[in-house]
Amino acid sequence: MTTQRRERAPRQADVARLAGVSQSAVSRVIGGDPEAAARIPVDTRRRILEAVKELGYVPNLSARKLRNKTNRLLGVHTFEPVFPHARESFYFEFLLGIEERAEEIGYDLVLFTSTGAGDGRRRVYRDGTNRLNVADGTVLLGVATDKADLARLWQEGYPFIHIGRRDVPGAPDIPCVVPDYFGITGDIAERLAALGHRHLAYLREGLELEPYEDRRRGYGDAVERLGLTDRSPGLRGEPGLDEAWLDELARGPETAVVAESERLAEALLRGLRARGRDVPADVSVVVLEGVGPAATRRWEHLDIPRKEIGRAAIDALVAIVDDPDLRTESIVVPCSIVDGDTIATVRP
Repeated sequence: MTTQRRERAPRQADVARLAGVSQSAVSRVIGGDPEAAARIPVDTRRRILEAVKELGYVPNLSARKLRNKTNRLLGVHTFEPVFPHARESFYFEFLLGIEERAEEIGYDLVLFTSTGAGDGRRRVYRDGTNRLNVADGTVLLGVATDKADLARLWQEGYPFIHIGRRDVPGAPDIPCVVPDYFGITGDIAERLAALGHRHLAYLREGLELEPYEDRRRGYGDAVERLGLTDRSPGLRGEPGLDEAWLDELARGPETAVVAESERLAEALLRGLRARGRDVPADVSVVVLEGVGPAATRRWEHLDIPRKEIGRAAIDALVAIVDDPDLRTESIVVPCSIVDGDTIATVRP
């Protein structure tokens, strides 16, 4: 027997897109407040109401009644443990931004820490119950995201925002705050091209996660767009760095390498030195992640504004809590390049 996929009901975001207006305008027109609706131009109100009719949109009346009757309590759920080593953790700056912004706007935070399973991974549901319901809404973050939990939260309408892009079957547009890995990786390729580098190589980790996919797409797009050449195994999808490829790099035309991790960059540095090649005199290197304080070089690297992303996540979550019909689209936060001493102009 074939199971038909249930289509989701239209939401305010769909009405806004069809009418060509902001979601706040839609909320004012259909929110039941005549004074708020009167502040919207007549033509705009007409387009919104036509879109409502065309889509068959029905406001969530029970959610509307609950608006402004919240506990002013926001949750933070991490899919992996982050304590007691949070200060050394990738997540520490996210948590600082989350706490800072919540305090500024008068919300308390609750951290969900129980795992609910013996494998150390933290899950939202236990015995079929959403443990996050004690909070008005929750910020979710983690590498080992349970996508089944995300899909269920999205389908049930629980207010949440996820830090980092996630593709979730059954939930095509979950709200996320996303570092712009695609854009910044393209910027890095452009910076190398401006320094005269035409032959590049890409070092790839063995992780198949959305943040890495975004980096790879941004790099591949820029290489093609700028007319650069990359013959590396990494660009073809092969992870790691072996001795045979190090030999190829040492005698080949490549003058710049883009590495997905500091680990790979350090291995590259050792391998090139062993072959009489210097960074950056012979080969420039850029790292596509933050660099730790114990790094052997001052690597040119990508910087993720984690504190800013944590703050943006709280603002987006509060907007959803204030209007449960509002499922905000993903927010993309620009990243930056931290200058180091591992790139240089190509020598004649």
